[in-house]
Amino acid sequence: MSGKAVGNDAERVRAAGAALDEVRSGMKLGLGSGRTAHHFVRLLGARVRDGLSIVGVPTSETTAQLAKAEGIPLATLDDHPALDLTVDGADEIDRAFRLIKGGGGALLREKIVASASARMVVIVDAGKLVDTLGAFPLPIEVTPFGLGATRLAIETAAGRLGLTGELVLRIRDDQPFLTDGGHHILDASFGRIPDPEALSTALSAIPGVMEHGLFLNMASVAIVGREDDVERLTR
Repeated sequence: MSGKAVGNDAERVRAAGAALDEVRSGMKLGLGSGRTAHHFVRLLGARVRDGLSIVGVPTSETTAQLAKAEGIPLATLDDHPALDLTVDGADEIDRAFRLIKGGGGALLREKIVASASARMVVIVDAGKLVDTLGAFPLPIEVTPFGLGATRLAIETAAGRLGLTGELVLRIRDDQPFLTDGGHHILDASFGRIPDPEALSTALSAIPGVMEHGLFLNMASVAIVGREDDVERLTR
């Protein structure tokens, strides 16, 4: 998960609450993963219990469990392959609306759901808005098969772009972390990423890479929770 302090939770709640203004009755909604997105799911659940009619498509099993507990009707992309809106968090977002996501390990499903949506609204606390992506390690979801070869290919591709830094296999409970899809995650500490588009293209060309955490040209609105208010940014 993101390294942001718990003290920013009020900003996350403020951003999540403001995102409810984007929701209309009858919508098919992608429901994001992570702390800020889960605040949104809880607030959305209260609206549903008050009579709001929506259907949610969760981006992770954890989000699905939370949404069910909140009484939100759920479906899949097989049921509704085109969604009206996805509301999700981010680990970083720059002023060009480029994101790093995947700190919680749900990046593949998050990207599939966001890509199926007419609009994506990103909700973050103020610390997630950055000038240049890369302080947060970039999650790269990889197949367990051929992990060593995939790691080498990632290092080589990054090196061609002038990027260096450690690739760390994510561990949880003393075992390699497994995504909902059964994949591993390599967290890449590249530092500043001056050309996210070039890195995205290079990573996507590697067969063992299932997906990466660069979300480009996907978000249309960013809602930034601040100490006393929210800032709404539109691409």
